Amino acid sequence: MNQGTYAFAQLFEFLSRYQFNKCVSRYNGDYRVKSFTCWSQFMAMAFGQLTGRDSLRDTVMCLTAHQEKLYHLGIRGPVPRSTLAEANESRDWRIYADFAQVLIERARSLYAADKLPDNVEGPVYLIDSTIIDLCLSVFWWAPFRKTKAAVKLNVELELHGNIPTFVNVTDALRHDVRFLDDMMFEQDAFYVMDRAYCNFSRLMKINLRQAYFVTRPRKNFSFEVIVSKRVAKRTGLRADEKIIPKVYRTRKGYPETLRRITYFDKDLDQELVFLTNNFKLPALEIAMLYKNRWQIELFFKWIKQHLKIKRFWGHSENAVKTQVWIAICVYLTVAIAKKELGIDRTMYEILQILSISAFDKTQLYQLLSGTRSQLSNDDACKQLKLFDF
Repeated sequence: MNQGTYAFAQLFEFLSRYQFNKCVSRYNGDYRVKSFTCWSQFMAMAFGQLTGRDSLRDTVMCLTAHQEKLYHLGIRGPVPRSTLAEANESRDWRIYADFAQVLIERARSLYAADKLPDNVEGPVYLIDSTIIDLCLSVFWWAPFRKTKAAVKLNVELELHGNIPTFVNVTDALRHDVRFLDDMMFEQDAFYVMDRAYCNFSRLMKINLRQAYFVTRPRKNFSFEVIVSKRVAKRTGLRADEKIIPKVYRTRKGYPETLRRITYFDKDLDQELVFLTNNFKLPALEIAMLYKNRWQIELFFKWIKQHLKIKRFWGHSENAVKTQVWIAICVYLTVAIAKKELGIDRTMYEILQILSISAFDKTQLYQLLSGTRSQLSNDDACKQLKLFDF
């Protein structure tokens, strides 16, 4: 990193302006824009995310207080609140959604060498959704209940580095299982999801793509056991069976055999049942693979606590989606910087440091790793001597 550059600017040096400009051109984002470009909008919103601002007014106030430094942050010219609000309302949110896909591909390549659970070959994806509550009187376009509005954040999270590989922002009334219709499935990949996604015709699509799923059946699931294997009950396993659905409609949706695994979780004091189309992995590995699904719950908790997506800085659907996608871009940027610099800190720790160091000129690696720079021998020789002995 260049010495004398603000930490905020150093962080975003990891991004490709060329790729960002391609996303902007795709949707004519800077058409007839004189000064406040899409990049300036992105950097202003990212500043609010990283520094933990509570509102658009709060973000603009802080930027205005450091107006002489904005150019060095990557923001050209002042940032009036009305201009930033109008940009969020009018500029296509797909600009930032497409740029997030660029960052996803880069982050995935960086975290590809991370260790997966034992005996698992191919990528592992965790699938789930979370509800983001909104005020019905303000966000009238997103009805959810009689007294409140909401949007749903659907996420496919890769277990390598907890990188969100596919994200979809939909209305909260849309059923979770329909998210599977939007996805492209990779051969030999594992898709881990809860019982909300247990739709057998859609699971068959995963099977036809030669990918694997691990899910939980509904309580009324009826089946016929074809083969039952012996299991070591001391490991927590209770059953490992090859089954076929009994109900005609279910069998029509999934005409192949399934593997049913029963596992007793001592921590939860609960018996869990899993369905999968993988007959190669040991049953205990399948159970442990499903246990990793809680990583996506931690991801949702993390972004809701540390990125600004619970309080929105615009009222339109475009403004909400813009803020969500920029928040995801910020998360991915921090993840990329963490890996590129080899920082041995959690994402939480990195964000806490960056939140109070936006205008710090310390080199980013030293700032995040906690190491202190020392003068080399050559530099020491260049220092002026105050006294001669």
